[in-house]
Amino acid sequence: MTNTDQEPDPRRWKALIFICLAQLMVVLDGTVVNIALPHAQADLGFSDANRQWVITAYALAFGGLLLLGGRISDMWGRRRAFIVGLIGFAAASALGGAAVNTEMLIGARALQGAFGALLAPAALSLLTVTFTQGKERAKAFGIYGAISGGGAAIGLILGGILTEYLNWRWTLFINIFFALAAVAGAVWEIREPAGGRNPAHLDIPGALLASSGLAAVVYGFSHAATDGWGDSVTIAVLIAAVVLLTAFVVVQTRVAAPLLPLRVVLDRNRGGSYLSLALAVIGMFGTFLFLTFYLQVVLAYSPVVAGVAFLPMVVGMMIGSTQIGARLTTRVAPRLLMTPGFLVAATGLVILTRMTVDSPYAAVVLPGLFLMGLGMGTAFMPAMSLATHGVAPRDAGVASAMVNTSQQVGGAIGTALLNTIATSATAAYITAHAAEVTTPAAGQLLKLESMVHGFSTGLWWACGILVLAAAVAFVLINTGHPGGAHPDDLDDDTATTAITY
Repeated sequence: MTNTDQEPDPRRWKALIFICLAQLMVVLDGTVVNIALPHAQADLGFSDANRQWVITAYALAFGGLLLLGGRISDMWGRRRAFIVGLIGFAAASALGGAAVNTEMLIGARALQGAFGALLAPAALSLLTVTFTQGKERAKAFGIYGAISGGGAAIGLILGGILTEYLNWRWTLFINIFFALAAVAGAVWEIREPAGGRNPAHLDIPGALLASSGLAAVVYGFSHAATDGWGDSVTIAVLIAAVVLLTAFVVVQTRVAAPLLPLRVVLDRNRGGSYLSLALAVIGMFGTFLFLTFYLQVVLAYSPVVAGVAFLPMVVGMMIGSTQIGARLTTRVAPRLLMTPGFLVAATGLVILTRMTVDSPYAAVVLPGLFLMGLGMGTAFMPAMSLATHGVAPRDAGVASAMVNTSQQVGGAIGTALLNTIATSATAAYITAHAAEVTTPAAGQLLKLESMVHGFSTGLWWACGILVLAAAVAFVLINTGHPGGAHPDDLDDDTATTAITY
């Protein structure tokens, strides 16, 4: 095994705690507010249309600014970007928690997303440059992968508890405590290795094209989820997204200091990791959407109980990431963990398609969620490690941003695409069985049965997408070199910094 010239930071494991704490805050914030939305709507009196914007504003800013945030962390230094991102995120959370009207809440959510786009790439790139030795890197990425994958489910649990026992505003105020603890840890325990900054000037045209293009992708799919794929705004925004992102790629080939050096994504192993992660998140976010409604509307669970019902997935994610992925990643080629991991998760979704209006939780939802978490945890750990491994230190921030971008865009696509499929299946089921309704009770039963049928249909599609993620991982990722790409596969500058085992 060869290593970097510098000795490992003796405080690296303490640093990992605060890096993971920051990542948990960012990830769970995507879902912690969801359960609180009805209470916030009643308190502030905003419309159903504006309710969607409380979620969309965060996703737009976060997804649109991730590449810019990653490059800024390369230029400023990851530790500085990490601290600034934490402080800004905490301030935006305080503003949102204190909101007195709809505009103030939506603006605060957008600010959260903007600072999250700086914080998330800085956190992952700090992890990348801090842990460079094989077994330690595997363990660190195993923990980080479990947090990243399970954070959304933890957000549902925490959101339900805070909303039911305190107040919806605490789903935002809670971030202040996370952020302050992480800032203290960053000041005292996190040290960034020297010589990893990128002194190049910021690619302004690339930044504008990437931010607007990614924001258009997120908005287009979010709009499709509420207004349909045939809506003129949906079509126009998605066309604009394609044009903007195409122009971004062209610009990146022509500028001296690109925002996203194409060498980062054109390596087949890293590119395969980004693509398989995006596909997996499409399936995962669609599942969250369906199960949240199934548990609360069909099974009539309270917000807290519905949140706790996701715990088997979190447990499975922790086991898969820390006990399987982390232990095997230095011995087994990444695709031999990612491919079966995604297939195990798909098996969990097959079990979930068997749910009915009166399914016992322990017989269907529990095993389905556990297998989904186990598979995702096993696959996410090597995928995240491979996606950031072997990049030059000067590109660590933007490579990390690509991991978050693939997840954010995948989440937006998954929510819109699978929701549309489920809605269409629900409507078709009602039409096909409407003649059977003879009493109000039968009508109510048909409503629930049609909803469950729609969820099951959407879950079958999610299962197919996970199988596709497994195929992408198996075909594109060809490194037999545990934990990273062969130096021979990289460009000269990157090859000099690749770590081999």
